[in-house]
Amino acid sequence: MKNKLFLITNESISVDENKNFFCDNIDLKSIPENLKKYSEINIIGRFSNIDRSKKINIKNINIFKNILSYLFCIFRSFKQNDTKYLIISLSPYTLMASLLLKFFSKKHFIYLRSDGFEEYKAIFGYFGFIIYYIIFKIGIINSNLIACREHLLRKKNGAIVNPSQLKKKWFEDLKNISSKELNFLYVGRLRVEKGIFSLIEIIEDSKFNLTIVTSEKDAKLKKNYKNIKLIIFENYNDAIIKFYDQHSVLILPSYTEAHPQVLDEALARNRPVIVFKEISHVKRNREGVFVCERNLQSLENTLNYISSNYENILTKIKENKLPTQENFINELSNILFKK
Repeated sequence: MKNKLFLITNESISVDENKNFFCDNIDLKSIPENLKKYSEINIIGRFSNIDRSKKINIKNINIFKNILSYLFCIFRSFKQNDTKYLIISLSPYTLMASLLLKFFSKKHFIYLRSDGFEEYKAIFGYFGFIIYYIIFKIGIINSNLIACREHLLRKKNGAIVNPSQLKKKWFEDLKNISSKELNFLYVGRLRVEKGIFSLIEIIEDSKFNLTIVTSEKDAKLKKNYKNIKLIIFENYNDAIIKFYDQHSVLILPSYTEAHPQVLDEALARNRPVIVFKEISHVKRNREGVFVCERNLQSLENTLNYISSNYENILTKIKENKLPTQENFINELSNILFKK
């Protein structure tokens, strides 16, 4: 009999009239769906009144409107045998879950997939940094840490994984595109910490064209822009590949990122990537990733360089060794289910 893995998340999950559950975050869909061959998966999350975009193909999902019912569901799981617990990201909700697990001496893993210090600072200012510092310091006590980048561990012991949604399809049938008229693609959520609103302010009166692709059904821009297009898109069977193929450069304007999977997706489709200096660390040893300042002049200079050297850049991008979804799930399963 398989053991039981309780995946505990702060993400909001919606449910339809047919009892199907939906989320916006790809990890919350992908990780449990791929781990279910190793374990019986149970998801505990937060209830959303807003319809979410990605259907989660897992049978056992419980969502709650308040923290007490959320914690009580975790408490009830203690009666079951052979249970494991994986908390995805630290937040006030998941911190309370971690404290409950600690109190009852339940072994659990915390997966740090982003830099909470920088995210909270981007949203709430310096006060946000202090809030997350407290959450982090308490949360890591007697927890087994997993992170997508070593710096997220803050010199604590933990396992490192390489997140990826890349399957074989991503590396096949690559499309060429002209460098004569370069355009930008942004793939992600519309959040302050993602820097998308900053990017819009920079280019709204420029010659650059930007396409924003998001899975958030309630996403909207504050006004209509002549050079910015918003597309709400539900990515089934990696259909989002077509947007990478239709655009020449992916731009990632985030203030904070640990291991942005869209960067590897763009590189897999042989497209250059531009990031701002706040997240210059995501470049690592990747060919085809360019760093610029968060202003129009620097962006123009970077794009001019890419345009002038486009073919050579594409050749170098093909030399990258990118992580795959299969490797990521193997890494994660070896940590969670090792004997």
